Amino acid sequence: MNTLEIQGLRLRLPHTARPVLDGVDLTVGARETVALVGESGSGKTLTSRSVLRLLPDGARTEGTVRVVGEDVLTMGPGQLRVLRTSTAAMIFQDPRAAVNPMRRVGDFLTESLRLNAKTAKDVAEERATAMLEAVGLTSGALRKYPGQLSGGMLQRVVIAAALMGDPALILADEPTTALDVTTQAEVVALLGDLRERFGTGLLFVTHDLGLAAAISDRVYVMYAGRIVETGPADELFARPRHPYTVALLDSTPRLDAPRGRLAAIEGRPPSLREELTGCPFAARCAFATDVCAREAPALLPLTGEPARLAACHHGDRVAEKEREKRTDRKELHP
Repeated sequence: MNTLEIQGLRLRLPHTARPVLDGVDLTVGARETVALVGESGSGKTLTSRSVLRLLPDGARTEGTVRVVGEDVLTMGPGQLRVLRTSTAAMIFQDPRAAVNPMRRVGDFLTESLRLNAKTAKDVAEERATAMLEAVGLTSGALRKYPGQLSGGMLQRVVIAAALMGDPALILADEPTTALDVTTQAEVVALLGDLRERFGTGLLFVTHDLGLAAAISDRVYVMYAGRIVETGPADELFARPRHPYTVALLDSTPRLDAPRGRLAAIEGRPPSLREELTGCPFAARCAFATDVCAREAPALLPLTGEPARLAACHHGDRVAEKEREKRTDRKELHP
């Protein structure tokens, strides 16, 4: 059984002309790291927050979101409390926004156990100490205030808090954005290690394809609230089959890239105030034809590669273009 299974998730907000999330399918297995990538505004964060049903006022949902087999969208208040304090946990983008600066780290870590699980103070502190040690900190951090810790140390504290309830699933929403490059690498390595040690599934939300490649087993690429491509990380990054994935990779700095300005994706994502017909990426796509404006492509398995799916009318043309680019790179860098 998958730790997380999202099927046909649609989410609408008031005063929008189209769904913010439009038929999202996504799975995360135990001890598996899955990356959800895309530009800002593509729906990544709302997808992850849907797993804990942390949704904006007026949100309307369709489909199912199952965590260890239980549908989150139909849970009552008591079930949601258990879900958020033990079954699944979220690591937010800015660690300083996730903690109360006026309370000690020890209080922050033990609060959920003492209030929801009715755990004795000494037992909760023992668990907190063990989780701090698991993320590379000492028990001395329990007595400190958030302002006495560096950004990297505080992110480790937030990760320790996520582990306090022994969750089956961790949702990491851009957890390294506010950190320097060295600390980013440490946090990414730490998350990978904790996944193996504690057997958790990890959904890693990011706009950084380099991080996604470094940490993930599988990748979902999201655009305008839809999954446009998915597959094993190494295969997807080596041989992308959707023009949006290609554009994201081309706009990523590379040592073997041609000299000159870094490539950029022309145009902007579609507004939520406008209904979509056809492919949502058509207006920005170099491969687009009339059919792209008329018909939305289905997310289908690639021929001979059932583990990989792409939603593109011109996947074969994309693949041919990518083969030509790889040949050119080999000639420039034999």
